[in-house]
Amino acid sequence: MARILAIDYGTKRTGLAVTDPLQITPGALDTVPTHQLLNYLADYLGREKVETIVLGKPTQMDATPSATWQAIQALAKKLQHLYPQIRLEYVDERFTSVLAQQTIREAGIGKQRRQRDKGLVDRVSATIILQSYLESLSMLH
Repeated sequence: MARILAIDYGTKRTGLAVTDPLQITPGALDTVPTHQLLNYLADYLGREKVETIVLGKPTQMDATPSATWQAIQALAKKLQHLYPQIRLEYVDERFTSVLAQQTIREAGIGKQRRQRDKGLVDRVSATIILQSYLESLSMLH
């Protein structure tokens, strides 16, 4: 099997998470500066087999698209062009940042480390997006 990769797109930083090759366990992969995202993905996808990329779909509380939606759609278009063999999926990411911060606090990660590691929330958010996607797949079976 191939991995599933999740992307928590941000205007400055983008969090990435990935499953193991059996698509059982999601885990944080990396946080990259958004302007380097396509180069990072080219390198990663050149080394690892990925069958699906899951993009967080940012919506507001009333379910309307948020300001970053247009940038995510542009990214999706580039990904479809560059990697037509990889399926793209979307997952509602409305509460992932809040859940990520809560998860980090509950894990006992101190305030100093949270402030120093700006990408931690992005990686954990991507992992939550990926976990949500995996749960939606298990509901279908």
